[in-house]
Amino acid sequence: MNPAARDLLIALAFLLMGGCHDEPRTSAGAASQAFVSERVQEEGAAMGTHIVFAAFTNEAVSAAGARAAFNAALTEIRRIEALMTTWRDDSEISRINAAAGSKPVIVSDETFTIIKESVFASEISDGAFDITFYTLHGLWKFDEDLDPHPPTRAQIDARLPFVGYKKIELNEIDKTVKLANKRTQIGLGGIAKGYAVDRAVRVLDQAGLTSFFVQAGGDLFARGSKPDGTAWQAGIRDPRGSESTSFATLPLSDHAFSTAGDYERSYVVSGKRYHHIIDPRTGEPATACRSVTIWADSATRADEIDDAVFILGPDKGMKLVESLDGVGAVIVDAKNNVLVSDRLRKNLKVASIPTDAL
Repeated sequence: MNPAARDLLIALAFLLMGGCHDEPRTSAGAASQAFVSERVQEEGAAMGTHIVFAAFTNEAVSAAGARAAFNAALTEIRRIEALMTTWRDDSEISRINAAAGSKPVIVSDETFTIIKESVFASEISDGAFDITFYTLHGLWKFDEDLDPHPPTRAQIDARLPFVGYKKIELNEIDKTVKLANKRTQIGLGGIAKGYAVDRAVRVLDQAGLTSFFVQAGGDLFARGSKPDGTAWQAGIRDPRGSESTSFATLPLSDHAFSTAGDYERSYVVSGKRYHHIIDPRTGEPATACRSVTIWADSATRADEIDDAVFILGPDKGMKLVESLDGVGAVIVDAKNNVLVSDRLRKNLKVASIPTDAL
């Protein structure tokens, strides 16, 4: 991760922490002694992104206990990465891809569940979210291999017939996954990080922490509230502003928050912006939105829906959001208009109009 992006994550973490001094909390039945909650924060790296953990201690979990929980949560994120990455030949996703068009592959319950959830997301989004987008991998280069040279239409069209979630065959009884065509490939980049955040949250819950957040790039989950009783505050980045600028904030408690934006992993060529959020129906970067922020009760759901809405565009995307229980959205469309779903309109605080630029 480049230093600027890392600084942005630290700035967002600071915003979530409230940027203020900790408030003392008095333990019940011990009026003579006041328990002071301590703020603890650690950082790490996994799944190709920067990870931030932060928590307030409580009477049951000390600062040392919180740090131990953070380490265990990071280990859990890396376990999910080992199962679901495409960057390792021995991951379950890589094994599915290697067997494409030939045989079904037995996978763990977790991987099967996430692939099944991905197919469900494809169904409700009319194919806007589709993990077989990975069939186009290598044509668009936005990662370590960043190359500001878009592929030709002919190159895209040669692979597009092999993209499509209906080419994924699931066997619920045997827990197997098969790709119907040997040229079809899958990647869980649009959902696995959210699932990993949810698993990390489970680790911190089991450790006894009650006030914390977990952030993995643009995916985060905040538990409880700060010691003074106020909710965490999550900032929504200005898509065309500086990397540390937010145009709005949203209170966050026992909910996830995920943003998909065309400003990350992108380049501009001949006055046109190209980015990593690929519309699987066209094989090209989606163009109807600049950013989509999803609020949901799990990071898995927020992670998959932000990409779907981004690709569908503001009208169809907002209809999808409003149809899902417990999901809200803030959309900055291609014309810099800000749209807010009904569930978030009352709590969203807009500080400024997003910067308008290419």
